[in-house]
Amino acid sequence: MIEEKFWLMKSEPDAYSIDTLKNDGVTLWDGIRNYQARNFMRNMNKGDKVFFYHSNCKPPGIVGLMEVIDLNIVDPTQFDEDSKYFDPKSKSENPIWDCVKVKFISKSNNIISLPELKILFSEDELLVVKKGNRLSIVPVNNDVAKILLEKI
Repeated sequence: MIEEKFWLMKSEPDAYSIDTLKNDGVTLWDGIRNYQARNFMRNMNKGDKVFFYHSNCKPPGIVGLMEVIDLNIVDPTQFDEDSKYFDPKSKSENPIWDCVKVKFISKSNNIISLPELKILFSEDELLVVKKGNRLSIVPVNNDVAKILLEKI
């Protein structure tokens, strides 16, 4: 049996929000254009839980929970010339970018804000609190995940 892992994935609420996911039910988590974040996504397994984090808003923070339901999907936005995620270096026979499909689990009753996360966890415990961290996908260790699950 594969051990369940936990992740944190960021989205700006005006681009894609927890309410949009709740309405859609499932979505492709596409448009990732950072190699480290992409590689984290490649380490996901079906059934992994993901904390949904609203970024670039006031206040930023964890707003819900999702589950990974499909893996290794070629990101269609890399080939769409009208997409802001278009990548002319990526070819259909050898795509650079992929994505996962996630489904909505729950919306938090209360946002777990970045200031609160900084009080609860060190940079070593939760990468999202590290000053200057810009990664849109980061792993969350099981001990931290247990605390977060109690708060959402």
